[in-house]
Amino acid sequence: MSKGEWNNRSKNSVVPLQLPITYLKSVKRNTITHEFDSGSQAEILPTQESNDISEASKLLRQGIRQQQAGELIAALKSLQQSLGLFQSVGDLQKQAQALSFLGLVTYTAGDYKSAISYSEKCLSLVKNTSDFAMQMQALSNLGNAYRHLNDHNKAIEFLEKCLKITQQLQDKRSQIAALNNLGLVYKASGNFTQAIEYQQQSLKIVRELKDNWGEEQVLKNLGNAWYALDNYPKAIAYYEQCVVLAHSLKHVRSASQVLKNLGNACYALGDYAKAIKYYEERLQLAREIQDKRSEEQSLGNLGVTCEALGDYNRAIKYYEERLLLAKSIKDRRSEEEALERLKTACYALGDYTKAMQYQQGTSSNNS
Repeated sequence: MSKGEWNNRSKNSVVPLQLPITYLKSVKRNTITHEFDSGSQAEILPTQESNDISEASKLLRQGIRQQQAGELIAALKSLQQSLGLFQSVGDLQKQAQALSFLGLVTYTAGDYKSAISYSEKCLSLVKNTSDFAMQMQALSNLGNAYRHLNDHNKAIEFLEKCLKITQQLQDKRSQIAALNNLGLVYKASGNFTQAIEYQQQSLKIVRELKDNWGEEQVLKNLGNAWYALDNYPKAIAYYEQCVVLAHSLKHVRSASQVLKNLGNACYALGDYAKAIKYYEERLQLAREIQDKRSEEQSLGNLGVTCEALGDYNRAIKYYEERLLLAKSIKDRRSEEEALERLKTACYALGDYTKAMQYQQGTSSNNS
């Protein structure tokens, strides 16, 4: 398989899944993965082939399309059937291709043990070949999966091998993914300085390529790393750039998450006015997309920040909104937290009658 068959933008029997396939769903993460180039899918199907090969190739193309569309259960079935047919005719190259995508599908679903099994089988088929693109894919899947299993040493081992190949091939898009993902491993292991070094290298390349999607991911990861180091000014600087890109790309949920981080970082610095600005922006987004959980969190954050400013009347307004929302979504924990905060704010204002009413609400909830 030629290198051109792969889009590096950004996972001899069938390995059983750790999760029932009926429960497969995409798991969100900050990993940058490699994905197949939809423009080259025609290359999968040779011009002359047996019926078995023709059906296997058809299933492989179908599985790839389903994976790219996020239809993980359907993709898994198609790719497993394709793999079985390629095994029956002894086509090792196509087996590796099917295994590679099975690794990606199961990784996307959060089934990391199966992702490792598929990717190890793929790597065993291509490691002594010149198919470097497939090697990168397998190594990337392995490194990312081991990171989620908290085996940081193995994750680093596979991702560094992947990075070495990307550098040898001068494949900048794949370098971005490898550097970003290495940064995530080092952050997970507590080595934030090394994490930032890799993310900075990744940011430089992604900006050279004017890849806004990749830049948004890397900026978010850099912000997270500096936040973990309690360097809130630097975290804020990266988060603010990230939010601008997220808005331009219409990545509303990503913008919502980063706005929460921005508010938290500003709160940690004691810049309560700026924290309120970001929490309010997140609240507005949450209401636009009807994300009740983010709305509830934003109202709580706004109340706490207004309390920090001594603006108890405004805090009470946010807490009361949070209380109503918590009741509507039947979130008992948030309801109790809102009542407790309301009681405290009312005591601070000297409104003991109202404070007792909220106290009684808490008591009745606990009974």
